[in-house]
Amino acid sequence: MAPENSRFGKIASRKSSFDMTRGRKPKPPHLRLVDGSHRADRHGDAAEVREAATAAAAAFGRLQRPKHLKGFAKQAWDRWITPAAWLDASREPAAVIFCELWSEFRTAPTQFPAARHTQLRGVMADLGLSDERRRPLKPATVRDEFFDD
Repeated sequence: MAPENSRFGKIASRKSSFDMTRGRKPKPPHLRLVDGSHRADRHGDAAEVREAATAAAAAFGRLQRPKHLKGFAKQAWDRWITPAAWLDASREPAAVIFCELWSEFRTAPTQFPAARHTQLRGVMADLGLSDERRRPLKPATVRDEFFDD
């Protein structure tokens, strides 16, 4: 089946009906700063990225927990969304979806279908919550009297 022209542009053949790139989606620049994978030679100046992220956060405002979240959804918000300082109010719909999916999973884990699990993983990746093992360690807050100067 050869591609045809239409008023919507070219219609692709049956084999390649979607024009999608393969592989992992690129990580947003501000998440590279959070997880420590920002490289100036690849991603540009870190100060510019930081300024752009700060401007976006100021434009949208701080992310506030919706009042309708209850139970496991509220716990998920407090555990994962509140500490995620890189999230601004533009990400509220995705954050609510994550919390509702998490609540559904915690309520009945054996009846949580694979498609919902895929959605949960996708929303976590979109919010930058799935790379916990790659984030830099937080400095110790308790000082040791023998080893800390």
